[in-house]
Amino acid sequence: MELRTVEELMDLLYACRGTRDVRGGGDGPDDAHGHALRTAALLRRARPADKELQVAGLVLPVGRLLWPGEPASRADRSAEAIRPLLGERVADLVRRCPRHDLPADDDLLTLRAADEEARTAAFDAGVLEDWRTVLELLAARDSRFGMVD
Repeated sequence: MELRTVEELMDLLYACRGTRDVRGGGDGPDDAHGHALRTAALLRRARPADKELQVAGLVLPVGRLLWPGEPASRADRSAEAIRPLLGERVADLVRRCPRHDLPADDDLLTLRAADEEARTAAFDAGVLEDWRTVLELLAARDSRFGMVD
């Protein structure tokens, strides 16, 4: 599967509402949708200019929705699904985030820290629609299809 438009990605992220992230024990203040928004918001605070890092945090739950029964290959498949739309760096961060056997640079450590903090953080992280413009800008720059909604 390849995500070709921002609208397809937004639909998937909206579909994460009500799904629990079992990695955190399901005891967080919100579902995977809220967790993604909090992760992206924490990254926006930590690195306001790094839109790719923020978007990587936002799209982390996509793989759990698309491939719920395949945890071993989920990160690689998620990266491949978003690469054409959001570019190489976002895909690489998504691929490496859950894999602790790979070398971690500062960006990856920051992403993992925000992902972990978002499990227990309780704050209003806004709404998904707040991220549409950022997603469209990245897609316009990185999409090999040239399709932006």
